[in-house]
Amino acid sequence: GLTRHLALRFVEKQFGADAAAAERLRGRMAYAAIARRDAPLSVTTPLDPTYLTSTANKGAMIWRLAERVVGADEFASLLRTQLQASRETGLTLAGFRAALFERGGAPLKLLLDAGLDQPTELDLLVGLPRPRGAEQLVALRNTGALPLTVTVVGTTDRGERVTAEAALQPQDFGDAVLRTAAKIVRVEVDPEKLYPQINYANDVMPATPPLEESLVDATRALGAQELARSESIARGILARAPLMQDARVLLARALLEQGKLDEAEREFRAAADSALPLPDTLAWAAVGAGQIALRRGQPAEAVSRFTEAVQMGAGYAPTFAARAARLRADAAQGAPAPPVEEPIRAAVAQLDAAIKAGRKTEIDAMIAPGELSAFSRGIVGSQPQAWQSRVLRTESLGGDRVAADVEIAARVLGQDRNSTAVLVFTRAGGRLQLIEIPIFEERAQ
Repeated sequence: GLTRHLALRFVEKQFGADAAAAERLRGRMAYAAIARRDAPLSVTTPLDPTYLTSTANKGAMIWRLAERVVGADEFASLLRTQLQASRETGLTLAGFRAALFERGGAPLKLLLDAGLDQPTELDLLVGLPRPRGAEQLVALRNTGALPLTVTVVGTTDRGERVTAEAALQPQDFGDAVLRTAAKIVRVEVDPEKLYPQINYANDVMPATPPLEESLVDATRALGAQELARSESIARGILARAPLMQDARVLLARALLEQGKLDEAEREFRAAADSALPLPDTLAWAAVGAGQIALRRGQPAEAVSRFTEAVQMGAGYAPTFAARAARLRADAAQGAPAPPVEEPIRAAVAQLDAAIKAGRKTEIDAMIAPGELSAFSRGIVGSQPQAWQSRVLRTESLGGDRVAADVEIAARVLGQDRNSTAVLVFTRAGGRLQLIEIPIFEERAQ
């Protein structure tokens, strides 16, 4: 957690506050999924299923709070001193905590004891504003075991922001006073989301679904071709979290599917121009640019952009989309696709023959030692009655590795199955061996 906190401070210094805020948002959403069941940080171990999510994300939040108590310069100075003093033994949690206790006093000790030694219990709740003359009261609740000072932000119907501070005792209610008579349409407690909580959805009034639920809904709507609904949900997410790259990509994809090419292009560019874009964001932006180029009758440009997406090494979904779209763009060019490497075609044909014969020794001979053992067992166990691969495209991945896009027509357990796959071969000892199958998608019949 300390490492992640320092990394986020570096991101903030190098790429700006928005980049760090976007990273913290992703961390908070990841932590929210396990907040109700994680163990105290000081006793959790890699054997716990929540370990990585909890220690990295909640841990970073606790150290950020500690830094705010003692000040950023003092926090860094204490850490440097501890690192220098522990060159032989290594930095320890107990040693650093003791140094912070000595400098920050009782308030910091309470904070770290609760944050590191207790499970998360805190839930900050906010109510609708209640007018009182020229100001408005906002009811608050603190379910945690620590006294807190929180920020409350109200947004008026004119888009103005009104801010107040409120002190909350442990497991108690309180009020914040917003000094405005204007109509407040939205109110939020702890807008920076400094504190680890078991539920972030009730930090805002009027209530809205959690961001992670809205993101899932928008994704499902896009998959079901409910394009207007996906667009609407994505816009709602961005109104609440304008730095969320996933939501901007979903919005761009929904616009593209509706044929709103100019709007989609703007959103893809905005996503790619984020202060610190994720690999998936950049890959989806390249896929989107390629699809737009294809619709505008520019297949060569489309192929270039799809290839760019493929080479980014992003996640499964954008890479699969880029490879599939590139094959369509190849066909749309009206010119031959890049020639298939004949040794790869021969290796795929040899693999087909071994699979149809069902001889494990022959299949294993085509696979690099120690790789794809589950694939080998599964193929032999299901014993396909037919297996025919057609190599559509090959490309070098650098070094001795070559990828092949293939279509597979098979008959397995009495059922016909058509699939697309990417087979990665390596040249070892003067022959080709299969080393990876990063994509394998069965197409609907």
